[in-house]
Amino acid sequence: MIPRLPHSRPRPLRRAALSVLAAFATVAALLLGVGAPQAAAASSLPCDIYAAAGTPCVAAHSLARALYSSYGGSLYQVQRASDGATANIGLLATGGYANAAAQDSFCSGTTCIITKIYDQSSRHNDLTIEGAGGAGAADVGAPADALPVTVGGHQVYGLEISAGMGYRDNSTSGVAVNGQAEGMYMVTSGTHVNGACCFDYGNAETNNKDTGNGHMDAINFGTECWFSPCYGQGPWVQADLENGLFQSDAGYSKNTSNTGTGPLPFVTALLKNNGQNHFALKYGNAQSGGLTTTYSGAEPTAGGYSPMHQEGAIVLGTGGDNSNGSIGSFFEGVMTSGIPTDAADDAVQANIVSVGYGGPTGSTGSLTAGSEISLRATTSCCTTDYVRHQNNAAVISAVTSSSSALDKSDATWIVRKGLAAGSCVSFESRNYPGDFLRHYNYRLYRQPMDGSAQFRADATFCLQTGKSGTGTSFASYNYPTRYLRHYNFNVYIASNGGSNTWDSSTSWSDDVSWVVSSPWAP
Repeated sequence: MIPRLPHSRPRPLRRAALSVLAAFATVAALLLGVGAPQAAAASSLPCDIYAAAGTPCVAAHSLARALYSSYGGSLYQVQRASDGATANIGLLATGGYANAAAQDSFCSGTTCIITKIYDQSSRHNDLTIEGAGGAGAADVGAPADALPVTVGGHQVYGLEISAGMGYRDNSTSGVAVNGQAEGMYMVTSGTHVNGACCFDYGNAETNNKDTGNGHMDAINFGTECWFSPCYGQGPWVQADLENGLFQSDAGYSKNTSNTGTGPLPFVTALLKNNGQNHFALKYGNAQSGGLTTTYSGAEPTAGGYSPMHQEGAIVLGTGGDNSNGSIGSFFEGVMTSGIPTDAADDAVQANIVSVGYGGPTGSTGSLTAGSEISLRATTSCCTTDYVRHQNNAAVISAVTSSSSALDKSDATWIVRKGLAAGSCVSFESRNYPGDFLRHYNYRLYRQPMDGSAQFRADATFCLQTGKSGTGTSFASYNYPTRYLRHYNFNVYIASNGGSNTWDSSTSWSDDVSWVVSSPWAP
């Protein structure tokens, strides 16, 4: 058993000084319009940047990395199912990335949930599993291995929220209350969203109940359009200010160009609110480019929002009253004291981009865990066809060097250790982080991992020599006489003969034999 790591932090005064010194050059360069923010990314992390701009972090949460260059403590805590023991997951180095190998070792042979997300700031605003609220029963912890992702060239894990999961701290220090100014951002995903209430990160009520307009101040990300009209399909970055998800002072969108982020794998979502008469919303692609402001203007015109009445709790994954029907992904997020400057926001976005969320794993073309691959059919009809997801279902279609970037990404998979058995494999989508190939009613789909034993079994495949004598065949973990097969361009788990059309014995051996190739997506 891995011993629990101490929840240690540098002394606040020392860290504050280091943070200011480390980040001053970056922010100054931005203000003067010189220098490249990426050049300072290694030494100036988001909370260093915000501190140097005069708006220090009062909360800093991440499963992936340190958010202060001087932070060397724990990121999160996991609890394993086999014996109820817990372990704190720390960093590979001070100011660096999560030690995911420690989690893998501790959870080997069993499953783990995330029980605590540590606040890296000196405020100790740690998040634990949320209790019952006015609109939802007590939540459960998220599965610790549901969202593997490469960050900074390292495999780490994000937080994947399914309905009924959430985290909270109702007794915080330093978080804005009663109209005080604050800012916040989170790195989330545009591929794991729904229209249920409410995937939030930010300021909420201290009693898990709806206590009225203006008692929340949180980023919301999803496809729920509370005030019509909303433009496009979303998902949108909105402000959950209680009793409404706001895209403007009127609630509904006044910005026809704000059609949502679309299915970006990684999104920076940002909210700033002076607590009196102004709030702003921004978003960006967390893998490239800058931030886009979708709204900057007055507080909502309805009563109770100007001034605000924040209560200072912190919520992650649910609404303020524990409305917990939403899904979402969380990689990192902070809250600040005061409204950060636009220059500081831009510097933080540049740092996030420099991290390389979702970058290459460093391994390709094999069935070892962490390798990126494509799977090619071997049947004579279809030797240029590859397994890809399309409208959430697995199909085979031709992919060539001239195919679109989307087709190439859809046909690229990351090999993961089997979710139900470490000796087998699971396949994570390259462009939908946390989504895996799993069978349902014998057909294969791309779906988000919800942590259930059923999903784990359905998404696990065991390797055998290709039944045709070529390549590799993949037996279903929970239906071991059924193999990954293409039939009429769809993908199933199929037996060699049976009552279903896709169980036809015609060309079965060829159809269940696959060539593992280098990935189509870079």
